[in-house]
Amino acid sequence: MTGQRGCVAVRMPGGSCPRAVRGKVLVALVVTAACDQRASTSEAGDLVTTFDTVGGVVRVTNTGAPPRWGLTRIVSVGPKTLAVGDGGPEEFGMVSSAALGPGNEVFVGDRHYMEVRVFGLDGRHLRTFGRGGEGPGEFGDVTSLAWVGDRLLALDLVAGRITEFSSAGEVLGQRTAPGRWGGSEALRLYPVAFDEAYSVGASFDADGMSVVYVGQTGRGETGDTLRGREDPWDGTIACEYNGGWLSFFEIVYSPKLVQHPGPGAVMYEARTGTYRIAVTRGEDTLRIIDRVLPAEGVTDEEWASATERFETFLRDTPGADCEPRRPARPAAKPFVNEIFVAPDSRLWVEVIRSAGHRWEVFDPDGRLLASAPFHEWKRHSVPAFGAAHIVTIRRDSLDLDHVDVWRIERGGE
Repeated sequence: MTGQRGCVAVRMPGGSCPRAVRGKVLVALVVTAACDQRASTSEAGDLVTTFDTVGGVVRVTNTGAPPRWGLTRIVSVGPKTLAVGDGGPEEFGMVSSAALGPGNEVFVGDRHYMEVRVFGLDGRHLRTFGRGGEGPGEFGDVTSLAWVGDRLLALDLVAGRITEFSSAGEVLGQRTAPGRWGGSEALRLYPVAFDEAYSVGASFDADGMSVVYVGQTGRGETGDTLRGREDPWDGTIACEYNGGWLSFFEIVYSPKLVQHPGPGAVMYEARTGTYRIAVTRGEDTLRIIDRVLPAEGVTDEEWASATERFETFLRDTPGADCEPRRPARPAAKPFVNEIFVAPDSRLWVEVIRSAGHRWEVFDPDGRLLASAPFHEWKRHSVPAFGAAHIVTIRRDSLDLDHVDVWRIERGGE
């Protein structure tokens, strides 16, 4: 993943650009307190994991190379020919989300056709349900899918609701959700345990809007609400031009804050410029997961590629007012791009390395378990993680969507 993460232009009334999201500053990821000197160590090859308690916070440090897991693609669902338009179930319009359900079934949300298509792990189409509309089981948008317990949750941020389905597609219920959001993979469902997920919401007060994550189970909302934090290291450049147009550029090597809800009303948070993940509850830090890797510098060629679109925009738009005026070149590449908490509560970290991105997988206590090959996925989508499989959404060179299912090969685990 090189170059800019993205650029989007919008028109703001009166030329103003209010900050839409606010939050509290991330709790310190470095704890300075006395250590109680009790530590435990586990080894696998030259991987060493050490546990310390520092000021009441568990600190887990992982050094060395972990065992390698493999990812084998067992099926790819998508159009098999260039003859687009036959209307078959493998021809998607715009895949937004995928979820692994019971019975090794893959549930695929298509926001163009406003339906959910179900496939087996052999790629065979099993059934389809849903359609566009406002009635029960109908969609204004298929924003995101996730399984909780014995039901599929379908988040619809246009209609402002979550619909509950059985595996057969029967409507089991409906919940409210804030509507009319869009444009980001962050606006989705976050499954974090077998019967626990979070949906994105919004909280409004006199100071503006805050992003919140609302706990969900198969029985309804849990009452747990986690507040998203404003990114104090946001690498986005905002440019205003032509009397009110705005363009945003996100520079790929700029550090950023990534966060993901976890089971039991905790939040996983990381500043990507360091390989350190904090597990927090409210303002309290419960655990810090450290991973020791050498820093890698950004070459002149990589930096030129990362900033090319922004520099071209400046040359073509001389009157643009940008904040900041120019991107700051970091001393080293980020270590982390994204983090995910899987329904089996394992933490999957997308690690940035010059040799190519890779996954590193941690258990709920912070032990590094393995590294695995990384495969790109379509922008505005995310992988779906299962105990034995991963599902990714891929867009090919003809802008056609495919759904890939990968089997996790754990070797001698």
